[in-house]
Amino acid sequence: MNIMHMRYAIEVAKIGSINRAAEKLLVAQPNLSRSIKELESVLGITIFDRSGKGMNLTPEGETFIGYAKKIIAQIDEVESIYKDGGIPKQRFSASVPRASYISEAFCAFARSLNSDPAELIYKETSSSNTIKLLTTSDYKLGIVRCAEHQENYYKEMLAEKGIDCRLLARFRYVLVVRADSKLAAMPEIKLSDLSGYIEVAHADPTVPSLPSVDAHKEALSRNVNRRIYIFDRSSQFEILSSNPDAFMWVSPVRKDFLDLYGLVQRNCVDNTTVYKDLLACRRDHSLTALDKRFISELEKSKKRNFD
Repeated sequence: MNIMHMRYAIEVAKIGSINRAAEKLLVAQPNLSRSIKELESVLGITIFDRSGKGMNLTPEGETFIGYAKKIIAQIDEVESIYKDGGIPKQRFSASVPRASYISEAFCAFARSLNSDPAELIYKETSSSNTIKLLTTSDYKLGIVRCAEHQENYYKEMLAEKGIDCRLLARFRYVLVVRADSKLAAMPEIKLSDLSGYIEVAHADPTVPSLPSVDAHKEALSRNVNRRIYIFDRSSQFEILSSNPDAFMWVSPVRKDFLDLYGLVQRNCVDNTTVYKDLLACRRDHSLTALDKRFISELEKSKKRNFD
């Protein structure tokens, strides 16, 4: 198998166009097309579906590109080590839900590193994206969040994809609001009390294989008709702290952190849905010293935030 052809396929998959990939790679378009066809012939699979809209990965192609990225990354690392005569980099990657206790753990983990070269990748995203990254990219660890009644579905799906998992945390979402909001002053909050307020919610769905509308319904307050959708976790606290009519469902957060933004967290008495965070790891991956250190910080942070 030609390594250069593998690099070509990765670039075409990234860009989705033979012509644009050829321009970026400084390769003639016919030569690039021929290289991809030769790679498909050697493998005996179809990597790309060709159409007028571009080059789209087939299911077999998506699996192959995942392996190819890992192979190329290892080749690049070996070349870097021996060409530069340096110390191999410590590498760590994790894809996780947006949660304060997890980001707090990652910060503590990053501070604990020694002076040796290191490369850390930390991605906050939905459960569906985490599963995709674990199966098709070079991510080794992930945290998959699901409602408790979906747990068996997730565990079966992860097992089929060669991913082991175990329970990390079990909790109910709490409401976070500004300290001077009317919601904060209520002696008891019910779901019906939220109808006149603005929900801040993460925009990407969490349930793989379900239609996006159903996935959003699983996570959102159904009696709220005003929402602000966001993708990054940092902006949620700025929005909440600036708007007394805004609220957000989150996993439990430490009081001292909320105090920084003038926020408080409150329970909702008729919110009965239990969520679980599952620590996921590819079955072909042996936990490294860095992985174990991060997991240790997760357990500590969970106790600080949830207890």
